[in-house]
Parts: sequence; structure tokens; C-alpha cells
Amino acid sequence: MFTAAAESFLKQAREVRAEELRRFAARVAAALQGPERSPEAVSGLQRLHLTLAASRYPRGLDGKFVELLQKVLCSSKSPEQIQMLCAAILREMSPCNDLILSCDEIQDTKLLSLVSSVLLAQGNKKAELPAVGQRIVKVLERRLPEGQSARYLLPVLSNVISLSPESLTEEQTNVVSRKMADWLRYASIQQGVAQPSGGFFSYPRTRQPGPVTEVDGAIATDFFTVLSVGQYHTQDQWLNVQAFSMLRKWLLCYGGKGLKTPNSGDDSGMDKSVTSVVSTTSTSNRLLPSKDYLREKAFEYCQRLIEQSNRRPLKKDDGDLQKACLNEAVTIMDIICKQDCSYVYRTVSFLKILHSRICGDAAYARALLPIAQFFLNHSKTATVDSEAIYKHLFTDIPAQLFHNPSLAFEFVQFCKENRRLFTETSGIFRQSFPNLFKFLAWNSPPLISEFVDLLPFLLDAGTAIEIFHLLLDLPCLTAALDIQLRSAAFPTSERAACNPAVTPATCLEAFHHPLYKSVFQYLLRTNSVPEDAPERLILLRQLLGSLASSPRVVQCAETVPVLLELFFGVVAEFADEQLINQLVVLLLQRSDQLYEIPAFRDEVYRVLSSQLVMLCKLHPALILEVSKEILEFTGTVNNIQNKEPIFTHMVWAIGEYMSVSYDKRCTVEQINRFFETLEATLLEITRIQLLASTPTYAPRAISVLMATLAKLAARSQDLIPRASMLLSKLRTFVQSPGVTSAYCKEDLEDILTGATELMNLLKMPSVAQLVFTPPVDVASTRFQREVNESLPFALRIVTRLLEPAPGFVPG
Repeated sequence: MFTAAAESFLKQAREVRAEELRRFAARVAAALQGPERSPEAVSGLQRLHLTLAASRYPRGLDGKFVELLQKVLCSSKSPEQIQMLCAAILREMSPCNDLILSCDEIQDTKLLSLVSSVLLAQGNKKAELPAVGQRIVKVLERRLPEGQSARYLLPVLSNVISLSPESLTEEQTNVVSRKMADWLRYASIQQGVAQPSGGFFSYPRTRQPGPVTEVDGAIATDFFTVLSVGQYHTQDQWLNVQAFSMLRKWLLCYGGKGLKTPNSGDDSGMDKSVTSVVSTTSTSNRLLPSKDYLREKAFEYCQRLIEQSNRRPLKKDDGDLQKACLNEAVTIMDIICKQDCSYVYRTVSFLKILHSRICGDAAYARALLPIAQFFLNHSKTATVDSEAIYKHLFTDIPAQLFHNPSLAFEFVQFCKENRRLFTETSGIFRQSFPNLFKFLAWNSPPLISEFVDLLPFLLDAGTAIEIFHLLLDLPCLTAALDIQLRSAAFPTSERAACNPAVTPATCLEAFHHPLYKSVFQYLLRTNSVPEDAPERLILLRQLLGSLASSPRVVQCAETVPVLLELFFGVVAEFADEQLINQLVVLLLQRSDQLYEIPAFRDEVYRVLSSQLVMLCKLHPALILEVSKEILEFTGTVNNIQNKEPIFTHMVWAIGEYMSVSYDKRCTVEQINRFFETLEATLLEITRIQLLASTPTYAPRAISVLMATLAKLAARSQDLIPRASMLLSKLRTFVQSPGVTSAYCKEDLEDILTGATELMNLLKMPSVAQLVFTPPVDVASTRFQREVNESLPFALRIVTRLLEPAPGFVPG
């Protein structure tokens, strides 16, 4: 966030009009064309750059002014600060049609870096990328003049290979690879010399520089790396640091198979300008092909970094750098082993020792990811058992560090990228899903897209039921994690003083209370435990109700509907009949066992109701196979009030699929059982609704109950008189004074019209059976879709035939 002053300054810059900007650019041009570059020119360029950078849309400048900026940039007489400002302004204007810059003849490395940055910002409109890449490599090939340094060119080269790796030929990459290997391995181990300030007290002679040190202050006895410490650095030490920073990218682009070029077989690109220090290199190494030579030196460099990471740093910043370099070193070693499997055996034992050293230190948790990645990629080649490494990673890290947002993202990203490998090689991945969901529970909004990709790989027939429970309890898990974190700061003496006979007054006290401890442990488990746990969690959901309004809990609850829809979509692809039956039963049971967040419950009901229909469509016979649970659910009138979407869809599914067309086991007796239950429910609604001060029931539920009873009666025609009588009572019911005051006029008209149409249709049993029970072989055809769409119209026609209105003539 900017300060108020900075915000005001940016606002002024954005509000500069085009004419005002043109006049200001003219004043800057006049200052640049003076005999000397005055401070006014520097100030003007800075303000101009700010104006262009702050604008939300491209702002053009006069072509002559752009030409002047290019001239000043390339002038050897221009001060460095002015050159940098000119380049920055030209970059802000990119892409620019008035640009005539070229890097072909530039010898000065600083200027070449600035000009190249402007050309790269053009977006390769005129093939700038290849031209810049070719020029950079050409300059690197030769020995640089005194005072020139390649350190200004490596960032540009890094940008080139990011934007257009094909810009370089294989011969050129061989030259740079050999250069990089020497920069990595043969930088000076003496500190640089401080540059004299030129002040009155500066001395013409400077003190002899001392050797670089390690992060713990010991004098370095091995070669220089990015973890070596010195007050000042030499040019080759800067190149060492830069080469390491772009090493991973370079190996990924050029470390494998080379680009096909006419001279790709010629690897004689030995560095002809290698300084005398390189002469100590062994002849056998120097004769290696460039790629192999770079791999060898890069591998040695990474080994040295890992050894240096074992030292105790004197400064915290050095400790942070150690951890970052450790991650990068292991990642680069993994890349090297992918490109040359002969390194695998050397790396395995080395990384196993490293893992045993850092696995108990939470500060190095991030480094465990690239180590696990290495073993995931190469354990088969090395024939080593790496299950213990995976088990530690998936068991300890999420449980202890779920609250670290950056680690959570990296961990879940690691799982996402390797989800196929894990499901094929290790069972620990699926077994640890309760632990992985802790990351989502605590960091819901940033990780939802990652879990959308991850969830299908965690699901199978063995985990589906437990994951279903876990998704519904995800907000409860967030609240439990909150309590766990706060409990860690709870004084140990107070924890021990918990009295089992006293009911805990707060969530924090309950965390260690014997009555709740085992339930907390189940909810916070690290591995899959396939047992029926929701009954044990009812008390805990009530206890954690005080955290239901917590922003973190609410955010987590908002992700559950998305994941539930995905869950059912994936399960539908592999679920057998037994699993579908289990899910339907659990869906009905869990609908009243949710965390008390009103918006959460409404959204979950919406998803569950639609997915209930999908499961019934997949396996219509479940209506009979789990009839006991369905009858119990639909026979409970309170479910209409509390879970109307699920109740309504369940009743609709009964009317749709309770038919011999879908299940040959469907008998008249079974149809009668369902009819009697639903009839009793509808009668109970009408009885209760007539009493004073009672809640209203959703008109949709009443309409669906009427339609389902009519469908069942059409399939068991002995029930038609009962159904007709019930529909007749409903017509009277909706016209009673107590009901008309509880419902709006439109809802009452819909119920009345529906009851009338269904009664009229049941007067023609053969027609009713055809309309309500189509043959299964046409149930999904265009014919049946058209019948369903025109059913209301058909009912109206039947009504008019049986009760003709005045002046109505059919035909």
C-alpha cells in the first residue's frame, strides 16, 4: 500500500492532460540538449517517467522527442543516471513505432544491457528477441576490455531465454554453458576491493582484501558460492551469483537434447578467454561436452550449497538465504538426474542424509518438498524405498504447519503436479487426505482451485464415504484448527488442571476435556479412518457453534458447495450400486447434521437435493433397496419445514422411479407403502396448517406430493379413489380462511389448479398410466422430453375436456 502522499502524487501524475504532457516533454528536451546535463534534466526525466508509469493507458510522445531519448541513451557522454532514465521511459512507451535502436554495434556492456531491455520490451515486433540474444552471446564469447563486465548481460540473457529459448543456436548455448560452468566453479575466494570514494580522507592505497567466509564466520576453504560471505565482491563473484540464479532455467531450456542447427555436432566451443584461474581444471573435465561439463560443475556447486546449509548462520538473513538455496540446490540436482541418470546413485545417498538431518526441523519444511520430488522421480531407477519420506511429509507437515499460507500453497501445488505419480506409486497420498484438507480448511479462498484439481485423485470407492463426511464437516474442521492453535499457547499447568467431572465452559477448555478429546482427535486426524463418525461429532458441532461467525470459518463454508458438486460428479463415474445406496442414506442422515451457519446450510441443501436426483437416475432401484430410510425421511413432516429442497426432490424421485418400468421387483404392495406414507404426510400438513400460529409449508412441496401420489395411484389403480379424495380435500383446504391468509394468491391458484388437473387425469386411468409412467426405452428420447415439456398443456386439455368452459369447442 502507498502512503497518502504517494497516492496523491500518483493521482496528480494520472491527471496530467496530453497537451500539458507535450509541453512538459518539450521542456525536458530543451534541458537534454543543453551543453551539460543539468540536474533539471534528471528531475524532468524522473517526473516524466512517473507520469507514464502511473497512467493506466498508453500515452504517446512526439516522435522527435523519442528520437532524442534514443540519441541521449546511446551517447557515451551521457551520465549513467540519465541513460537509465531514458531507457526506463522508452520501456514504458513500448511498443513504440518510432524506435530505431539497434544493439548490433554496441560494445559497452552497461549500455548494451539498457538498450537490450528497451528492445525486449517491444514484444518481438521486428524480431528483436533473436537479435538481442545473438548479440549478448557474441559479446560473451570474446574477452571483455578492461572495466567491462558480463554481469550486466546475464539478466538480459535470462529474459531472452524466458521469452524465446529458440533464439540461440546449440553452438551458442554450448559456449554459454561452458562459461556458466567456469563462473560457478572458479570464482575468486578473496573478497573484493572497496572502491575509493574520492573524498578528502580517501587513501590512494587500499588494504589487501581478505578471504571470503562462511555464514558461520569461518574462513572459506572451498570454492565460492552464493552462500559465501564478504564485505565486497569481485566481478567473477557477481557472475557466480547470477549464473546460479539462472541455472535452473538454463538447464531446463538447454540441458537436455540440443537444438537442431547445422553446426550442432560441433562442440568445440571451448572458452578461448578463460582466465588463468581456470587452468587448474582437470583435463578430463575440460574435455567433456559443454552440457556434461555444466552438469558436473552445477552438481558440485549444489553439493557445496547443501554442505554450507548445515552451518549455523550469524545473521537471520543468512539463515533465510540458506533455506532458499537449499531448496534450489535440491531442485537443480533433480533436473540434472533427469537429464543424466548416472547422477542418480550419487544423489540418493546424499539426499537421504540431508532428509534425516532436516526432517525434524520445521524451519526446513519447505526443503522437504523438492527432496520428496526427487525420490518420486528417481526412486524406481535407484531401487530405493522412499515410503518413509512420503509418510513423514504427508503426516507431520500439514498437521503442524497448516497455518503457514505460503507453505500450504507450495505443498498443495506439489500434490497437484504429482497427483498421477502419487496415485500410481504410493498409497500414502490417498490415506492422508484428512491432513491435506487442513490446508484447505485454513486457507480456503487461495486454495480452492488447487483442490478442484486435486479432489478427483483422492477419491475412490474406499475413500468416497469418508471424504463426503469431511466435506460436510469442513467448516467445523476450520473451527477445530483454530482451537488447536490457541490451545498450543495455553499454559501447560492450566491444561493439566482440567476436571473431567466439570462440563467445559469454553471451546478451549473442551479441547483437553476427556469428554471431547477423542472427538477432537478424530476430526484432526492425520490419516484416513474408515468408521462412522458423524454421531460422535454432533456434540462437537454444537460446542463449536460460537465460532460459526468467524470470518475464516465462513470463508471455508463458502467453498463446500463447489467441492460437493465436484465430489458427486467424480463419484458418479465409478460408483457401484452399493456405494450409491450408501451415499443416498448418508445424504438423508447428514442433512440435519451440519454446522450451524444458515447460508452454508441453504447452499448445501441446494447441492444435495440436485445430486440426490442424479444418484436416483443412476440407480433407480435404490428407491426400493433403501426404502426404509426413504420412508422414514419422507414420513417426517418436520423435514418439509427444515429441509424442503431435499424433501421435495426425494418425493419427486419416488414418483419418477417407483415403477416396475425401472425395477421389476416393484410390487403393488410396495407402491401402496409409499403411497400411505406420503398420503399421511400430506394429510398432516393440511391438518397442521389449519391450526392457528403454525408455520407454512412450501407450496412446491405440496405440489410435488400431490403429483407423486397421483403417479403412484396410476400405477396401482386401487389407490385412485383415495388419491382423488385427497386431491378433492386439498381443493377445499386451499380455500379455507386460515390457509388463504398464510399463502399468497398465486401459490394458492397453482395448488388448486394442480389438484384439479390431477383429479381429472385420474378419471382416465389408462391415460394417466401412459402419461405418468412412460416406457424406459423412451425415457431419455426426444419424444419423452417433448411429452414432459408439454405435460402441463396436456393436463389443461384433459381438464377442459372433462369440464368444458362456456363457448369452448374442442378440435
